[in-house]
Amino acid sequence: MKSRPFRDRSEAGRQLAAKLAAYANRSDVLVLGLPRGGVPVAYEVARALGAPLDVFIVRKLGVPGYEELAMGAVATGGVRVLNEELLEKLGLPEYVIEAVATREQEEVKRRERLYRGGLPSPDVRGRTVILVDDGLATGATMRAAVKALRQQEPARIVVAVPIASREACEELRGEVDDVICAVTREPFHAVGLWYEDFSQTTDEEVRELLARRRQPEEKAATPSAAEGNIIEALRQSMHTLTGGPQDYDPLMDRIGDARFVFLGEASHGTHEFYCERARITKRLIKEKGFLAVAVEADWPDASRVNRYVHGASEDLEAVEALADFRRFPTWMWRNTEVAEFIDWLRARNDALAPSAPKTGFYGLDLYSLRASMKAVLRYLEQVDPDAARRARARYACFDQFGEDAQIYGFIAGTDRTKSCRDEVVSQLVELQRRATEYARRDGRLAEDELFSAEQNARLVKNAEAYYRSMFLEEVSSWNLRDRHMAETLDALAQHLGRRGARAKIVVWAHNSHLGDARATEMGRRGEINVGQLVREKYGGDAVLVGFTTHHGTVTAASDWGAPAERKRVRPALPGSYEAMFHHAHPARFLLTWREGDRVARDLRDACLERAIGVIYRPETERMSHYFQARLADQFDAVLHFDETRAVEPLEYTAEWEVGEVPETFPFAL
Repeated sequence: MKSRPFRDRSEAGRQLAAKLAAYANRSDVLVLGLPRGGVPVAYEVARALGAPLDVFIVRKLGVPGYEELAMGAVATGGVRVLNEELLEKLGLPEYVIEAVATREQEEVKRRERLYRGGLPSPDVRGRTVILVDDGLATGATMRAAVKALRQQEPARIVVAVPIASREACEELRGEVDDVICAVTREPFHAVGLWYEDFSQTTDEEVRELLARRRQPEEKAATPSAAEGNIIEALRQSMHTLTGGPQDYDPLMDRIGDARFVFLGEASHGTHEFYCERARITKRLIKEKGFLAVAVEADWPDASRVNRYVHGASEDLEAVEALADFRRFPTWMWRNTEVAEFIDWLRARNDALAPSAPKTGFYGLDLYSLRASMKAVLRYLEQVDPDAARRARARYACFDQFGEDAQIYGFIAGTDRTKSCRDEVVSQLVELQRRATEYARRDGRLAEDELFSAEQNARLVKNAEAYYRSMFLEEVSSWNLRDRHMAETLDALAQHLGRRGARAKIVVWAHNSHLGDARATEMGRRGEINVGQLVREKYGGDAVLVGFTTHHGTVTAASDWGAPAERKRVRPALPGSYEAMFHHAHPARFLLTWREGDRVARDLRDACLERAIGVIYRPETERMSHYFQARLADQFDAVLHFDETRAVEPLEYTAEWEVGEVPETFPFAL
């Protein structure tokens, strides 16, 4: 078992729930979480067991001046427990005990009002109560909770924690009816050491989890007849994800010998999407010989990473290699999950025989107008100084507009006489015309460098058209961008297959680019996307995989160019695919289908689907982030992660550190 068995409290709760299966679907069971850290764990337990969730608030009564020494505790329901033996030894006056107890009881009442919003505390008399916390070190808080709870006369008390010291678990066995410690470790030291993410749970998170457990489950009990049919089909077809090595075996079977595998995301800032794409991609590289990872990023920025993974740069680690990703949103590629994957890819390539083909990392997008012009000039200065002078003269057309490509787009879009269209086309044509000469002049090394230079020149041409169109016609600019990405993918496949190999490429991009546009509102608006174009050209040689989530947190901004924030993702709207996935259970699953499968037929009716880009505005979510789609026609497979967390940027902002500030929008995909 790895040294840190849990990614976060939610994963810990799912693992703990598996140990509590004997208590599932029993009407007498009540799950109580100890606020605050125990509540996310308890939420997953209650959800898996089909049990109600509440909190049991317990406050230690510390001896004045020696607060770490507990003379008793107060808890939910007005319960007070005193350590009479200790109090007798200390000889504390009654009024001192009363003052401490009154103060802490007021804090219990405050938290009850905060968490429950006026609802009464649960009646535990005669019930089986599962007390849940995020871990046990000494077990002092849990023992106080048990003593307080015992006074309310439950039928049975079960203590359940994901991680604990062996000593704490054994000591509790004599005080309750059952103790479930999913993992025990020695030496233990502290609970937080056993979690990758042990960030503080906030009062707001506790309130939301309690509300979510009370409300969505009521809606889940009475789905519409059509939704009920879909949910039943899902339950019969889904493959539960456990975190084990066999998780993606069905997806590998569905992919077969396909040349292109598109791995999507429902946001640009979700940890699970990046993490699981990396897991799948590693298998595709190791088991199926994929030679490239092509991502929704700019070509020159990704080129630095590509040099690093090929061992051809001076960068010492992935974080350095990712340094050229400076354009907003930096967290989209400068995050911990991408850095880990890039270092894995470098290590794998280094371990290959010198003659073995290495897997590269490439960008598909076209925002890098200026960076690509500089890259073309650098290449030509090395191989053909005269051609470099001609290129510099052509690209000088952009100098009058400054560094901001959007300013160029606005001016050139309204006055075509000021456009640089002819110059960028001429430059691309000249570079392509002289490509054979350059390749012959510089030999083997020239092939990759020439291809990159030609791609940058193509990007300049397409970016010029994109920026010129973006202020005039939204559909046109979207289509230009996705056509460019599809052209780049084609060119990359041809380049990698130039020696007769059948190049296989993994693509990472947003669902909106990878799911077939013909199955969504986009198609009705006249928009195309990469998924559609590749399907039309390659048919079954392309497998499109969508990713979805129901709720959690996400790294996103409130406006274009604004700082990264850690925002809370609202539970999916009723009637959406994500809401049906939430009702179907389990918390993480894979769906694959082929034509004629029942699940494919049931997922062919148009429903709402959510898309969050680099900007998220929950207050306008229905308008800003939902669209109609036919999922079975849009994708070939879907991965659902019911609760997700924000991806961790390499550079934190104050807004991200604090967590969610006022929820605030459009796609910006």
